[in-house]
Amino acid sequence: MAMITVTLPDGTSKTLPEGATALELAQSIGPGLARAAMASVINGRVRDLRFPLQEGDVVRLLTTKDPESLDVLRHSAAHILAQAVQTLWPDAKVATGPTVENGFYYDLDIPNHKLSPDDFPKIEAEMHRIAKSKQVFERRFIQDIPGTLKEFQDKGERYKAEILDKYKDNDPTLYVCKDAETGADVWSDLCEGPHVPDTSWIKAFKLMSVAGAYWRGDAANPMLQRVYATAFWDEKDVTAHLHQMEEADKRDHRKLSKEYDLFSIEEEVGSGLILWHPNLATLREELENYWRKEHRKRGYDIVFTPHIAKRDLWDVSGHTSFYMENMYTMEIDDQEYIVKPMNCPFHVLIFKSRIRSYRELPLRLSELGTVYRYEKSGTMHGLNRVRGFTQDDAHLFCRLDQIRSEIVEVIRFVDDTLKLFNMDYEVELSTRPTEKFVGEIAIWDQAEQALKEALEESGKPYVLNEGDGAFYGPKIDFKLKDAIGRTWQCSTVQLDFNLPERFDLKFTDKDGHAKRPIMIHRAIFGSLERFAGTLIEHYAGAFPTWISPQQVAILPIADRHLEYADQIERTFRAEMVRAKVDSANEGIGAKIRNAQLAKVPYMLIIGDKEMESGEVAVRSRSKGDLGAVPLSQFLELIKAEIATHGQQTVVLPEKVG
Repeated sequence: MAMITVTLPDGTSKTLPEGATALELAQSIGPGLARAAMASVINGRVRDLRFPLQEGDVVRLLTTKDPESLDVLRHSAAHILAQAVQTLWPDAKVATGPTVENGFYYDLDIPNHKLSPDDFPKIEAEMHRIAKSKQVFERRFIQDIPGTLKEFQDKGERYKAEILDKYKDNDPTLYVCKDAETGADVWSDLCEGPHVPDTSWIKAFKLMSVAGAYWRGDAANPMLQRVYATAFWDEKDVTAHLHQMEEADKRDHRKLSKEYDLFSIEEEVGSGLILWHPNLATLREELENYWRKEHRKRGYDIVFTPHIAKRDLWDVSGHTSFYMENMYTMEIDDQEYIVKPMNCPFHVLIFKSRIRSYRELPLRLSELGTVYRYEKSGTMHGLNRVRGFTQDDAHLFCRLDQIRSEIVEVIRFVDDTLKLFNMDYEVELSTRPTEKFVGEIAIWDQAEQALKEALEESGKPYVLNEGDGAFYGPKIDFKLKDAIGRTWQCSTVQLDFNLPERFDLKFTDKDGHAKRPIMIHRAIFGSLERFAGTLIEHYAGAFPTWISPQQVAILPIADRHLEYADQIERTFRAEMVRAKVDSANEGIGAKIRNAQLAKVPYMLIIGDKEMESGEVAVRSRSKGDLGAVPLSQFLELIKAEIATHGQQTVVLPEKVG
């Protein structure tokens, strides 16, 4: 019998009969692993346990403890969701059912029934029945594509037929759910996989919502019913996820925007184009002020570039080759212009505008550059996914030997910034793709080593994503964690070997020879829109004093105190403290309640006593009454808190100790 040898994660080898599967590998290692294994990773790609192994494969067996396992579980749960719907509504037709962050969905065409949450209990009950029946997932290659196409069409499965026709030259496969006892086929779907061994692994799931979705995202196509759901290995994780979803719903920046008058998207302007109202514009102004000050301190030069450029520029940069469908064009003087989707080519031209010496490197160019990209209407989401946004962009041009020190400084910049907002983060390092990439392997290796050393020097633990870098260079991504544990992609640092080559960038080295610089793309906030949306949800609208639209609410007890309150407001505004008098004809209790609901950091109560003494009674949004203090002293305390980006740090003398 012919044998094959495969390699395990610890470097050891296993010899198995030719044609053996990952399940048989698990069985050869031990019965405990065979029971615990639910999928495999073969040469870096997640596969099911029945996938045949080949000579030289590198194999890792997955259990429910591995992070990749959840995606397999959810993909499998999507199949039993579709099977359940077709059992309950036999005329239903299925489209696609991918996994998404924290769950999955399935697009369904049900001619005579509109799904609602009222249907969820019976769908879930049918899903549990399918799960308990232990139907086996079996992968099959489609041998007779014309025959299978006809079969789909005869059954009215037009969506499956379209998908099969599109991928007919890519060895398409079906995943069949088989009866555990008889082995008979129960249900099947056109699918690449992978899946869990059988449906009994699918125990903890919850249907979340239903929405409309055009087939293939095209409004010219039929509207389908998209059922969103989630699945975990344990019911307690489902409960925790549902709790987080409730919190997320309360913090949804679109809802909070209406409550606190932050931004709007108007039909007359267009989808994905944000109108920043005064409150959120104030927050943005503070972010920009911080950004400019920190960039100057850290040795960056700030530049400004146009919003449009001739198509020729984007041809050279390569954007028209791989990004044209996302760009807006116009014609001026019989020439095609493109509204910029990115700032990088402009910064490249600034570098190239004259001969550069090695002594000038690193050259750090930064810009708050507004860019425009076409996004499909169904993908846009408040501030988080828009068509016009401002990147806090920077491009660093350096020598190969300077990469490590530059990356270390970028990591410090990111760390210092996120600490201001009490945000934790995770770090991912993505390396050279296995196939399509530009640049020499030796330079890739040096660059990746420099990134690793920079992360190690910074003391930051990181996840290594082998082969997940862009074709033009390795990258580091920072995944922010907000107050309820969600992650957001904002900060990033990306090496680029492509644009310096395309634009023939050079500098004169110390030996007098022309050398190619390394280009580093870098963003701290990512975009001001997404970062603002993240902050709204992170703080649930209760912003730190330094970025709060209103920092002080001045609350006169009676009309006779209004003049003094107005005088205090003018004093504060002259000192650049955002204060506002509540002159409404309401009692002081109502005014305090209104300021608290508006989440103003500090309230100053003004009555007869305060007018006579020159003091103010101070109330904190988070700590309640703080006592009385001379007005001038409170002003100095809050100015210090703002200047140091403090988090409600005003402490009155009588409260100390």
